[in-house]
Amino acid sequence: MFAWMVWTTPVAVFFTCIVLMLIGMTVWELKSPTVMRKGWLPMATTRGDRLFIGLLTAAYINLAWVGLGEHLAQWFSLEQEPSVWFSFVLSMAVLGLIMKKG
Repeated sequence: MFAWMVWTTPVAVFFTCIVLMLIGMTVWELKSPTVMRKGWLPMATTRGDRLFIGLLTAAYINLAWVGLGEHLAQWFSLEQEPSVWFSFVLSMAVLGLIMKKG
């Protein structure tokens, strides 16, 4: 069923983090219902809204990193493409920023 997917360690860690975040958000919502608030995003959002926006942003950062990997290696004269762990850390930092300040 999942033979088409390249299950590397970074991919598995990324999806594991998503599942853990969804579980954590569910428990948090049950313990403390969310309220709408306005951060620096252009609309009032709930925690779930910010998580969704953050996950989309994280996915796009990772896709852009993979798509630009060959170009980054050429631009910076690297022997090989930069590790996807950099994009993972960057995307999780952006997700955390959106959750906190968005």
